Amino acid sequence: MTNSRNKALLLALSAAAAATAVTAATLPAQAAAAPRAEVPALTWQPCAKPGGPAGQECADLPVPLDYADPRGPQIKVAVSRIRSDRPEARRGTLVVIPGGPGGSGVQRLTQKGTALRQQLGGAYDLVAFDPRGVGGSTTASCGLAPEDRYLTALRSWPAPDGDITENLARSRRTAEACARNGGPVLRSFTTANQVRDMDRLRAALGERKLSAWGVSYGTYVGAVYAQTYPGRTDRWVLDSSGDPDPKRVARGWLANMAQGSEDRFPDFAAWAAHPDRDKDGLRLAQRPEDVEPLLLSLFASLDRTPRPSTTPGVPLTGNGLRQALQNTLYSDSAFPAFARLAAALRDPAHTPALPPELARPLRDEDAAQLVAVLCNDVAWPGGSQADRQRAVDEDRARHPLTAGMPVNVLPCSFWKDAPQGKPTKITNHGPSDILMIQSRRDPSTPHSKSLKMREALGDRAVLVTVEQGGHGVYLGNGNACGDRTVTRFLTTGERPARDTSCAN
Repeated sequence: MTNSRNKALLLALSAAAAATAVTAATLPAQAAAAPRAEVPALTWQPCAKPGGPAGQECADLPVPLDYADPRGPQIKVAVSRIRSDRPEARRGTLVVIPGGPGGSGVQRLTQKGTALRQQLGGAYDLVAFDPRGVGGSTTASCGLAPEDRYLTALRSWPAPDGDITENLARSRRTAEACARNGGPVLRSFTTANQVRDMDRLRAALGERKLSAWGVSYGTYVGAVYAQTYPGRTDRWVLDSSGDPDPKRVARGWLANMAQGSEDRFPDFAAWAAHPDRDKDGLRLAQRPEDVEPLLLSLFASLDRTPRPSTTPGVPLTGNGLRQALQNTLYSDSAFPAFARLAAALRDPAHTPALPPELARPLRDEDAAQLVAVLCNDVAWPGGSQADRQRAVDEDRARHPLTAGMPVNVLPCSFWKDAPQGKPTKITNHGPSDILMIQSRRDPSTPHSKSLKMREALGDRAVLVTVEQGGHGVYLGNGNACGDRTVTRFLTTGERPARDTSCAN
């Protein structure tokens, strides 16, 4: 897995993770009244990568550190584009909005650009950018110790017995380190600023309107943009949306992962118990209902005795295997690798190879960006250790696969800087130009919670439910009906007349 996918899995926010995920503040009054900065010209340079689309270009977009002082200090946002190869068919610009927080738009455009070109037939220049703190954009650091930057630490898994004492200590020291070392740049990492930066990119491109495809956390960025600048949206696709509740946002997305995992796990269980797995040695049980008890037993065994791995100094723990399962549920294509790991663990002499996302800590800059967006966007509640422990205990009992992680304490509860504004409330105000697409069994942004986004958007949107599992539908999980519906909308403007579904 690439580092960007690791970060996206934290919330997937996309997400979560995972996850992903993840919140925006409304424009402060002083920002609305402030003088506007001049829109800079973009100087494009070739940046095509091996295996990526030909003709990809990159540039740096200067943006205000603080939009309340638009002519003050500037930072840079890395942007990329793939120009339409059929100018006569071109109708505008499509922005690819990555998941996360922490996903790289530039990298996602590299990964999906060729497929998008094939699907869209030159209708758009394809554009993406790295949000503040990501990839080629201006970054910041919290100065976190490596042990606090592993995925299983950032995801705040409780101790094997459910105790959260260490989670509390880690969350406090992370918040303190970010306050001490992050400075104004770290404080600027918000969804609201990502939306403002996206509109500044629109202006720099000379476009009156944008079209967009946002995935996971990117759906929230897209929804906030459409709420803030409704007259500047053309055709808008929200792929794998979470609940936009402005009182909870990222906190709600994390909590909802427990239900998402429960919704999705039967797909893996059916796959792992199917007789077809016998030929590859990947059949974990004779019946689907026996797969979960087997994995719970493996978790407990690794909780008691972590297994040395092929990565020196990094054993495979019960929480490591739990996190590996959460990552696996995002896509059917990940099932074989996890089943191979689980099957091998039944041999006490086996030394497991860790999935790449578990084998090393995230870069400090990447961990800082993830934490900052979660914590800068909205105030998180405090509470006594006893109250927090009770919430984790209850969630562990209801959802054993996620073991209380989705409701556990994060650095946001100890964050030193208050949000600069209230999270954006998503409403039905604006043109009816949004197509939502969602898996029925999404492990990160469960379908039942995506209906909250659908309800908030009202007549602005139509929802297409794909009757399968996974996270990220368009050009991601192989559903021809879903792909066809999104492509038709982006190329012709045609949407289903009402909410509908696509068979698996």
